[in-house]
Amino acid sequence: MTTIAGRAAFLDHPGLRALLAALTADGGEARVAGGAVRDALLGRPVGDIDVATTVLPRETLRRAEAAGLRAIPTGLEHGTITVVAEGLPVEVTTLRSDIETDGRHAKVVFGRDWQADAKRRDFTINGLYAEADGTVVDLVNGVADLDKRVLRFIGEPEQRIREDYLRVLRFFRFFAWYGEGRPDAGGLKACARLKDGVSGLSAERIWSEMRKLLSAPDPSRALLWMRTTGVLSLVIPETEKWGIDAIHGMVRAEQAHGWAPDPLLRLAAVIPPTAERVMSLEERLRLSKAEARRLHGWADAPVPAETSAALARQIHTVGREGLVDRLKLQIAADAANGTDIQAKLALLDYAKTWDLPVLPVTGADLVAAGFAPGPALGKELKRLEAEWLASDFQLDKAALLERTALPQPD
Repeated sequence: MTTIAGRAAFLDHPGLRALLAALTADGGEARVAGGAVRDALLGRPVGDIDVATTVLPRETLRRAEAAGLRAIPTGLEHGTITVVAEGLPVEVTTLRSDIETDGRHAKVVFGRDWQADAKRRDFTINGLYAEADGTVVDLVNGVADLDKRVLRFIGEPEQRIREDYLRVLRFFRFFAWYGEGRPDAGGLKACARLKDGVSGLSAERIWSEMRKLLSAPDPSRALLWMRTTGVLSLVIPETEKWGIDAIHGMVRAEQAHGWAPDPLLRLAAVIPPTAERVMSLEERLRLSKAEARRLHGWADAPVPAETSAALARQIHTVGREGLVDRLKLQIAADAANGTDIQAKLALLDYAKTWDLPVLPVTGADLVAAGFAPGPALGKELKRLEAEWLASDFQLDKAALLERTALPQPD
């Protein structure tokens, strides 16, 4: 008997226990489902908690509220209720079967058949359930696949993909996180044949999956298989003539220097560093403003200087983040090529920790020195800033004011 008892702290959460007790009363059944069971079996941190139940949605609402728990009908028509169980958010979904799908949405019918509910899920490792006592219920051979690190669709791969074309991207994302060796041949072939269906998905769904894939400890093999099947060129065409080889060095550098996996930096490693390509990517994937700003900062940044003084001037002029990203990518590439990286590591540390100074003189100081507000004042500030930068930020306010070129009277 497989169990997650002793490996899943969430089973002892009083809110979850109260919820499961409410749902299993009077002939009802309820089990923790999907990713929480999978990750508990692997000893990995558990994120979201999902519960599957035979109790119908409105009755789930009633029972949760009767147990003193907050219940929100977040997806009532699809059978999903969000229950906040003593501070723990839990998505509760009634067992269901798909009766009609269009590649993105499904019409469902509720039921009590656990086998049918399991078979509508995407991969065997996601089709696992656990009773309140931790006993794992495996109706799709998911435990064996998890042990072997095999990612397989439940049932016929093409059928599962036609139900929701996002599963093409999910196949590679879950392979990056949970797979080893070569991906399942049937799943790989189905993804290659049906990849064009991804074009009908929203940009937000595509980027969400790719961001998660690029956050995996080592996404390089998943990206390789995405490229082999043509899926990568479909969703990130900027990689097509640029290549993804740099991702290997990036991952090794992260591991060697304790850098956290960074999906945006990894994305930068596999696309050309040009503003035009970043703009195209930004618009197509609808990146957030912060994501787009960071990628533009990287693409627009100059080649990092080779001395700390010159690098400091660059940081003051163009900003810190883009230069730090450029330095990290340089370090990863140089290390992969066998080039000594100690000097660049020192520059990276300097770039990350150097306190950015503020120009000691202001427009008000120049007005007090005899400048009238206007273009001439702005021009003089720029000239003094250039002198300050050239002095490696050593000139103080008094020294700069001594260099002030007051306008001559007419």
